[in-house]
Amino acid sequence: LLICRQVDAVGGRMEYVGTALAEMTMPQISPLAGEPIERADAERLAGVLKALADPARLRLLSLIQSAPEGEACVCDLTAMIGADISTVSKHLSVMKEAGIVLDDKRGNQVFYRLRVPCIINFFGCVESVLETRAKEQAAYLEAIGDKV
Repeated sequence: LLICRQVDAVGGRMEYVGTALAEMTMPQISPLAGEPIERADAERLAGVLKALADPARLRLLSLIQSAPEGEACVCDLTAMIGADISTVSKHLSVMKEAGIVLDDKRGNQVFYRLRVPCIINFFGCVESVLETRAKEQAAYLEAIGDKV
């Protein structure tokens, strides 16, 4: 992501004044890399996972993702989740601080959208873990049932 400003309106020259992402050191985390992650990277990842580790926040993410235009107003989210506005706002604030959602204030209303929509794909992975666990437990119960 380049941030630039126009220097010469006649010639249309642009001068780069910096990049938004160049100052951050991002970990090279890939299941294909085969390398263990560093402690600092694990802590950063855990911060995002901690922000997701709440049923109300997972519901909020789902509601935002499935809303028209991929964004939802706090007032609508409050009604959909059945919690008071301060509780919903606190959950959204935690997710915003973790970099999961973005907010956009429009008059008296605040709209939220997913910063990186692919975060929803993570839920599919978690579902696979749960399904595998359930299958293993069922197989275990079947095996011990045959012995009794």
